Parts: sequence; structure tokens; C-alpha cells
Amino acid sequence: MRTRRPDTALRPVGRRVSVSGPSATPRHGLARTLSKQGICSRSEAERWVRAGRVSVDGQIVRDPEFPVRQGKQRIQVDGQAVSAVERVYLLLNKPRGLVTTTTDEQGRDTVYRCFADAGLPWLAPVGRLDKASEGLLLFSNDPAWAAAITDPDSGPDKTYHVQIDRLPDDALLHALRTGIKDGTEFLRAKQVQCLRTGEKNAWLSITLDEGRNRQIRRLLAAFDVAVLRLVRVAIGDLQLGELGKGQWRPLMAAEVAAFAQRPSAAGK
Repeated sequence: MRTRRPDTALRPVGRRVSVSGPSATPRHGLARTLSKQGICSRSEAERWVRAGRVSVDGQIVRDPEFPVRQGKQRIQVDGQAVSAVERVYLLLNKPRGLVTTTTDEQGRDTVYRCFADAGLPWLAPVGRLDKASEGLLLFSNDPAWAAAITDPDSGPDKTYHVQIDRLPDDALLHALRTGIKDGTEFLRAKQVQCLRTGEKNAWLSITLDEGRNRQIRRLLAAFDVAVLRLVRVAIGDLQLGELGKGQWRPLMAAEVAAFAQRPSAAGK
């Protein structure tokens, strides 16, 4: 007697099962989860974990990539429960001569000097300005909001006022917009215009739609043009305005929302 084989055509293959409860919450590494809470940077969270300062559901965990479900497991640092902090969004007029880091191995002054005694929670810079550059620099403890601004494909344009050591002509302005190849990178300005001229130097307004390391300085250097001053004056529609050097202010709710509601890269 032949035994009937199961009809495999009727068997569900790879059926997705709807799951409710804790297992439906996505897992993330422990260090990433701490940083997303807005209490520290990811690198600092990794140091805390490796030092044995962090526990999950009462057990010390020393692996920064240990998978956890945010909001579903009890995470403590030094025995204190971790909860998301209030989101903070600041605009700083960065002075020249400060480095954009929390601490500096060479002992140089950092941008955090501007926040001394302000009683602020942990904040990270949104993007960078090098030591010799100045102007608009954002800070926040909201990683997702910061990532939307620094995204190389869909992030907002950034506008700079740049003092150069020569008088520009139309050929130079056209060349800056056309761009050059620098190593493996293509550098160009989205917009360039001359703001004013003196006897031997001039100020340009340069808008970038991408963020590469020292992009304006490298682009100008390709045409033997030196930068005397470089000031970021706008990110998207957000203007530096009349804020004094070294001064900062909280962003207004509408300013925060404007970056969160930006169109995708396809619409840039």
C-alpha cells in the first residue's frame, strides 16, 4: 500500500507571523541604544560598557554590541536607571581658534568652552567646522535629527562667506561652479558670487550641497587662491544672524521642525 505524501503545495512556506509583545520591538546594540537615548556619544557608551558600568535586566554586560530592545529591558548605568533625556537643539556662533571636539589631545580649546557653566545635558556637534573656520554650528542630543542634517545626499545646503587673497574674475567663479577632481573626490560649489571687493582681496558667498572635509579650502587651493577667513552663515534657511561670536541660543520649535521635515534626496 502506497503512503500518500503530504501535499507540499498547500503548506505555507516562509509565512510571516505577526508577533505582539517584547519580541516585536527591534533589537539594537547596547552602546547604540544608550547613544540614541541622548545621554552620551556612542564611543563614550562603548567605554562605559567595556568598563562594566552598564547592566541589562540586572546583569553586567561588557559587550557594546549586546542586543537589547529599547523600552523593553531595564538598562542601568552605575546602578541608575537610564531614561531618554529632553531633546536639546542649539545654534552656536563658533569663534575662530576652537576645535570641534569634546576634548583635545593637544590641549587646545574646544567649542564646549562656549557652554561652560550653562548646565546643559550632553550635546554633540551636528557636523564640523575646522579650527580656523567660524560661524554657524549646531548641537543636539537627538541623533536622528542630526543625521538628517549631515546626510550627504539629502541634507540641507550650507552657505559660507569666504575672504580670499585676490580679486576674483568671472573665469574663477565659473571654475568654482564647474569643479575639479581632487584625488578620488570631485569638488564643486553649487553657487558662488562675489559679495564685495577691496584693493587686494574679496569676499565670496559660496553655497555647498554636499559636505566634504575642508571642501572650500581645497577647492580654492586648486586655483592658487588662499582663504583668509571662512564663516558659515546659513544651513538651509537657518541664518546665523546677529548672534555674537561665542554666543549661542536654543532653536525655536519651527526651526527644529524645518530640518525634520526636509524632502528626500530626490527632491533636493
